Amino acid sequence: MSKRWSYKVVEVKPQWLGIKPKQLEETLAALGQQGWELVSVTTNGMNAMLYLKKEI
Repeated sequence: MSKRWSYKVVEVKPQWLGIKPKQLEETLAALGQQGWELVSVTTNGMNAMLYLKKEI
């Protein structure tokens, strides 16, 4: 049987003076605890778009 996936896109908006690595780490850690796996990252202006998946 093939795997089934659920997908999520999260927009991380910058704090003062842009997105800080610590801000991304905290966001990814919280999502990882929920079972989400980071697949890709893009930027949209000053925002980071995180693309995630998890097996259902």
